[in-house]
Amino acid sequence: MTMQPLEDAVLLRIHIGEAERSGSRPLYEAIVLKARELKLAGATVLRGPMGYGANSQIHSAKILRLSTDLPIVIEIADSPQKINAFLPVLDSMMGSGLVTLEKVQVLHYGHNKKS
Repeated sequence: MTMQPLEDAVLLRIHIGEAERSGSRPLYEAIVLKARELKLAGATVLRGPMGYGANSQIHSAKILRLSTDLPIVIEIADSPQKINAFLPVLDSMMGSGLVTLEKVQVLHYGHNKKS
């Protein structure tokens, strides 16, 4: 494997509850499908075992208290231009949640094509 040069990018993090919906599907799924449709580099959905949001209500995956609204974080890294173009689309999809942006440097790894 060879490491490609660093590229400046933006990491978009979207914090929502698992129970949030967009029409008939989970919001996290709708966001990932929209990001794919718009050809963003990639998206990852992370499900948290515990968290709380603006209302300070704890959501936990503990056995005695199975929550159906666990924390979800969606991460998307791409160029600043593509992330900025996605933000109005995301805004139209979300009812509540937290969105953060941070500058990152992306390392690309790939297989060396030399024989």
